[in-house]
Amino acid sequence: MSEPMTPAMDEQATAHARAGTPGPGGGRRLSLGDIPHLGLILALLLLAVVGLVTVRDTFATASNVVSILSLASTIGVITVGATFVIIGGGIDLSVGAVMALASVWATTLATQSYGPFVMILCALLVGTGAGLVNGLLIAYGRLVPFIATLAMLVAARGLAQRLSDRKTQLVQQGNQAIVDLSTARLLGIPVLVYIFAIVVLLGWVLLNRTTFGRRTYAVGGNPEAARLAGIDVRRHTVLLYALSGLCCGIAAVLIMARTTTGSSTHGDLYELDAIAAVIIGGTLLTGGRGSIVGSILGLLIFTVITNLFILNGLNTSDQLIAKGLIIVIAVLLQRRALRSPI
Repeated sequence: MSEPMTPAMDEQATAHARAGTPGPGGGRRLSLGDIPHLGLILALLLLAVVGLVTVRDTFATASNVVSILSLASTIGVITVGATFVIIGGGIDLSVGAVMALASVWATTLATQSYGPFVMILCALLVGTGAGLVNGLLIAYGRLVPFIATLAMLVAARGLAQRLSDRKTQLVQQGNQAIVDLSTARLLGIPVLVYIFAIVVLLGWVLLNRTTFGRRTYAVGGNPEAARLAGIDVRRHTVLLYALSGLCCGIAAVLIMARTTTGSSTHGDLYELDAIAAVIIGGTLLTGGRGSIVGSILGLLIFTVITNLFILNGLNTSDQLIAKGLIIVIAVLLQRRALRSPI
């Protein structure tokens, strides 16, 4: 038999109800606002409706959906790494250039002579190495992330041009395994998309189910408090940028497979697309809050917009203007959310 509710208990329950928090005897009712990333999901649905209305015959096809996912795969892998860095309170402007450098280094004749597995390993090591340099300069050299990664952007792009002599390097026929990554399909879906999905899944697990992820939120939210809590902030910062570099290496493998080339022009403006997707996904530029799922939804929104512009034959300059407006609106909404009382 339950105990009668006292006036004090009744007052406590009322307070919980007004605050929207669960009381001792149960939880509050769920609302639409409790659905994670509802705004992003609605935006994707709205874009789908626009596609169905304007170019139904080509938009609502399996081949177009696969095309969208394939287009998102390369930048998507980079976006996963960028999400970690930005949640950790940093920023990485060098991701596109590092991806280009990794693709060029992996497609040099000297590297290709050892076979596809060495090419893949080379791309991963070059990307991770560049990320380590970024992290060391920021954590131990005390450079501002913007400056350190901007310097890496310029240096990596220049080194890629030097290695390739400003020429596009083709993947040789003896390395067919690289090319097969873009042509092979499983259940009608390219293997590249599966690689992208695996990276997203591993990123989600690392961010949400491990100590590394909790420390990333802590470092981004308040570095000094994280240091006082026993977290080695500088070492963790290095690891975050190394992770971003590793994602660039994986993206380099994907771009080599898609284009069968390594080029110093690969990844042009990819850093802006990745950062924009992270911001649209709800990650704070100041760090401490964000999610992998939100970033990927933001990326898909941009990719679908690009797809719609292409299918409708619209000018690419108008597409850039639309993306710029979306970024500004997203940042303004973030600022408004931070100012509103909890």
